[in-house]
Amino acid sequence: MKAREFHPRRLDVRHFAESGEPLAGSDAIDGFERLLQLRHTEAALDTASPVVWAVQGELRPQRGGPPQVWLHLTGSTAVSQQCQRCLEGVEVPLAFDRWFLFVENERQAAELDADAEEDVLVLSRQFDLLELVEDELLLVAPIVPRHGVCPVPVQLSVGEEDLGAAVPAAPGTEQEATPSPHPFAALAALRKDSC
Repeated sequence: MKAREFHPRRLDVRHFAESGEPLAGSDAIDGFERLLQLRHTEAALDTASPVVWAVQGELRPQRGGPPQVWLHLTGSTAVSQQCQRCLEGVEVPLAFDRWFLFVENERQAAELDADAEEDVLVLSRQFDLLELVEDELLLVAPIVPRHGVCPVPVQLSVGEEDLGAAVPAAPGTEQEATPSPHPFAALAALRKDSC
């Protein structure tokens, strides 16, 4: 008898868990629309890291009821994002390793999800496993991607290049002869006028 084939875009979760067979894949990132939105606009797609994933199902016995359906899912990729300090591209590794409990209906999922460390999902015969992989990768993506050390000097503010002008001149230089006005001199003049 031929072994049953399981498809990650329409996975029969219960039958997959009963089979005990592992399932794994490596898919191009262009098949994950939401992950693509994280990418730096100048990043080349042809050199992008693939999304690598693996899943294993199992049935866990429980007292006074049918066995629970569990999936162990791992996934990883690297996404070229825009560093929020230097605005250059930065390769950000993303990875997760999670367990998921599957139950019969939404009511059970809501009841168990509040107390369980693992996510609780509803059983399906057409479950999109790759959508779950994408969800989990998005959850581990940094909110503010940045280099550990930026490859280019970082300008911290718009007027930073003028900071040298604000530094007092060394004694004996030309700049020393023209004193800069006190910042509150204008306010003092206004106060005198109103009195």
